[in-house]
Amino acid sequence: MPKMLCTCGNLLRYSNIPCEIEYKFISDVDYEGYDKKIDNEELYMRMQSFFLCPECERLWVFWKGFEEAPREYVPIMEK
Repeated sequence: MPKMLCTCGNLLRYSNIPCEIEYKFISDVDYEGYDKKIDNEELYMRMQSFFLCPECERLWVFWKGFEEAPREYVPIMEK
């Protein structure tokens, strides 16, 4: 069962399909490379993944896939 611990202490479980905490994105430059009909599976494979912690809203971005550790982004809390 894949999981990771967020800095806030929340356990992020990402084994469910679809995954409630996983989001996908693609750069504008990469997307522009699709000039014809898009194959959903091909597009999905080119997208990057990130997790959103539901407790603290940190983003955990997997820039190089799941083989490398994700980079953590902390939201700026308004006063």
